[in-house]
Amino acid sequence: KTFQMEGNDNEKDKGIIPRSIDWIFDNIKNYTNQQFLVRGSFVEIYNEEVRDLLSKNTKAKLNVREKDKVFYLEDVTVYQAENAQKMIDMQKMGRVNRATGATKMNPGSSRSHSIFTINIESSETDENNETHYRVGKLNLVDLAGSERQSKTESTGERFKEATKINLSLTILGSVINKLVSGKTQ
Repeated sequence: KTFQMEGNDNEKDKGIIPRSIDWIFDNIKNYTNQQFLVRGSFVEIYNEEVRDLLSKNTKAKLNVREKDKVFYLEDVTVYQAENAQKMIDMQKMGRVNRATGATKMNPGSSRSHSIFTINIESSETDENNETHYRVGKLNLVDLAGSERQSKTESTGERFKEATKINLSLTILGSVINKLVSGKTQ
């Protein structure tokens, strides 16, 4: 959930995202013979629309595209980070832009799923003066929780959000079950 993923600013309560960022930057400094490029993006899926949490216009819908069997977000904002603090600042900036709202169960309930992506590229030149590249991507996902209208007493916009959240979680569960069963391509 959101607190486990994001945590807060004190060291004891750091979440998975800031801990992952710290771990990445602590480890890449140990590779003196490699060059690294670390970049990040932060999006949310709100009411079945993908929105860029780092964009100047966070309400604009991003389009999901596919090229050569690879899916990507068109025009998503990507920032380069030279150190852990810059990437954590980027994550905090996006967190402020997330859709939240009050329910009976939680006054600051996240109303979206979020995906914080860290891309790491490295290059290394070998003894034959050939350069080799490696690319990795880490997606850190915070899923909104399923909601029962009877407990949250949602109405209006909150009820619409809860319906979309529950539908997307059901579909995700179905996709995972099909992938695990091996009965799908």
